Amino acid sequence: MEKLLLLVLAFTTVYSVNAQIETPQPSPFSKLEQRVGLTDITIEYSRPGVKGRKIFGGLEAYGKVWRTGANARTKITFSTEATIDGQTLEAGTYALFTKPGAETWEVYFYTDYKGNGTPREWDESKVAAKTTVKPMEIPFSVETLTLDINNIKTSSATIDLVWDKTYIGIPFEVPTDKVVSAKIDKVMSGPGIGDYYASAVYYLNSGKDINKAKEWMDKAMSMIEKPGFWQLRQQSLIYAKAGDKKGAIKLAKESLAGAQKANNSAYIDMNTKSLKEWGAM
Repeated sequence: MEKLLLLVLAFTTVYSVNAQIETPQPSPFSKLEQRVGLTDITIEYSRPGVKGRKIFGGLEAYGKVWRTGANARTKITFSTEATIDGQTLEAGTYALFTKPGAETWEVYFYTDYKGNGTPREWDESKVAAKTTVKPMEIPFSVETLTLDINNIKTSSATIDLVWDKTYIGIPFEVPTDKVVSAKIDKVMSGPGIGDYYASAVYYLNSGKDINKAKEWMDKAMSMIEKPGFWQLRQQSLIYAKAGDKKGAIKLAKESLAGAQKANNSAYIDMNTKSLKEWGAM
């Protein structure tokens, strides 16, 4: 009996030692973080490899729901609400499931993001949003499953999936203008220099009311004792877009002089290009 206990203890000790050894995962974990507009997006997933196998229509069968990765369910988190194919996703975390097909893929944002693999029983009530996208064949093979966020604009982007010779893009939108406009409306009751300046630049870059942008920028610059050449640059762009070319040229020349004094080649080039475009050089 004593020998048996010693043998059990020996095996237990070996197992405990071995359990402390970390080995590489066949499908390593990855975490992607990206900001789109004012929305922070995080994707957490494991990345399987092709390893000489036929992937879609083979390893991942057509018409069958896939966890869109390996190991734990692939998770995507939005810090604000988002819109998928006209459907609103509340801020939060979702499992990203897909159903590959030869002609189209179905994409699901599923509220139950915990656990491994696909649900034993699919619950349609847990589908917060879904869409259909078309796969595209690419002319080379990507060995490791890759998820990314691309085509980034102020209020939209795509979730890109590429693996083996297949690519899909899942478009989504975020409420950047709604969030920024609400903040602008709130602070305009008692704005400071930074509020006027940031709001003016946002209106310029977003194609909103340029006359309002000009009003705010003029207000901001009147509150600054000595505007920087980078600030004068933005003001000149607003004046040009508002149709005041004479004012834009004057401001661009001031910005150019400041940039030359600071030896800032980027702003020297930008102002020179604008002045040539506006017929001042």
